[in-house]
Amino acid sequence: MPKTGLSAVLFDREDPKNKWELEELPLPETEDDGILIRIQAAGICGSDLHVWRGDGKNPNDPKEDPKTLGHEMMGTIYKMGRNIKFDSLRNSLKEGDRVIFPYFFPCTSCYNCIRGEFGACKFRSRKMYHEWKYCNSGFSQYYYLQPSHFIFKAPKELSDNTLVSLNCALAQVIEAFNVAKIDFGDNVVIQGAGGLGIYATAVAREMGANKVIVIDGHESRLKLAKECGASDTININEVSTPEERIELVKDLTDFIGADSVMELVGFPAVLEEGIKMCRMRGKYLEIGSISPNNMINIDANYLVTNQIRLLSFQHYDPWVIPNAVKFLERTKNKFPLNNLISHQFPLSDINTAFQKSDWTSKNQNSEITRAIINP
Repeated sequence: MPKTGLSAVLFDREDPKNKWELEELPLPETEDDGILIRIQAAGICGSDLHVWRGDGKNPNDPKEDPKTLGHEMMGTIYKMGRNIKFDSLRNSLKEGDRVIFPYFFPCTSCYNCIRGEFGACKFRSRKMYHEWKYCNSGFSQYYYLQPSHFIFKAPKELSDNTLVSLNCALAQVIEAFNVAKIDFGDNVVIQGAGGLGIYATAVAREMGANKVIVIDGHESRLKLAKECGASDTININEVSTPEERIELVKDLTDFIGADSVMELVGFPAVLEEGIKMCRMRGKYLEIGSISPNNMINIDANYLVTNQIRLLSFQHYDPWVIPNAVKFLERTKNKFPLNNLISHQFPLSDINTAFQKSDWTSKNQNSEITRAIINP
């Protein structure tokens, strides 16, 4: 058995061609209740791009320490602790099994955990590079599930590419829609048609939404959104002002506004626009803002007068994972979610993968919906 593995390490550098370096790092010891995963595929999430670009940093901030990233992943069991016999649903496990899992670890013994709110555990953790220099991240060959993990055996019918984004993109939008209680016949707006946005489109449609209106600036993404259940799409390059887009959403919803708007982009102007797309007493579901200093300019009186319900989300509870699997199995012939993964790169090409995945102004012609790394 190898004793080391390759990890991609991110350095705080200006040159986007040279931010990542590969390091050979030792494999962690597998505790009696731990599992070492051999990563088969890891998705480049929008949050990874925010960190890679340095979004939210001030020019005078000190250089950050090197770090490892990658949380959207799936893999096979490489080594199991001696106490591990089953997954979290009592299915038998063995080395070599394909598995899916949350990438974070709740403490299981705090106020939120004892209420079953594992995704809101204040002490949830995963070991980071600066404190634990082992091969242990999504953009690595291995990932360690420490004790207190949840893990689920993957069905043979679903490919690695279908499963790779399940433990972040799909799970996160399912959690948000479950909490927000999307009702049959609701009108839903999705801001952003990347990985989360495409999944959100399909989930909203499957939950019985009437209108599913998807907003993005890339025609290839909007085309996939239509194939995955969008009733209407808005290209921000064609409908170019916030006022026009707000008015169009009102027009598409019989001048009522959306019952729910989900934000998946992570820039302040998007929130300021999306809140005004909500109907009276509509819900605004905030997921995209993961960068610091992401300040918004909203008149609180507008929120009160229009009774806007603001809900924000980060992480999810473990029951979401097996239900996300069932969703993918149930809809595999209905929505082309397999097409969500548009590009694949080896770990050695991670610098190229991130440059090509960047959809901001320098890369407006990017046709990548979701890229994955195969380490």
